[in-house]
Amino acid sequence: MVSGTWTWTYQDPEGQPMTGERLVQAGFPSQGEAETWLGEQWRDLAEAGVDSVTLRMDGERVYGPMSLRPAQ
Repeated sequence: MVSGTWTWTYQDPEGQPMTGERLVQAGFPSQGEAETWLGEQWRDLAEAGVDSVTLRMDGERVYGPMSLRPAQ
């Protein structure tokens, strides 16, 4: 089992990094917890202007950017 700090980074529609009060910067203890959180919060993030997210473990990219736009 891989352990570390799992975090999301947020990008705007131009792919630029986003930060802000509504964007959680705290880490998660597991990939599953990070992904569960995103599954519960992605609509709020999209409403805050987030276009895509990237999952990182200890600062290294795991996957992403992943679009938050609904599939068409």
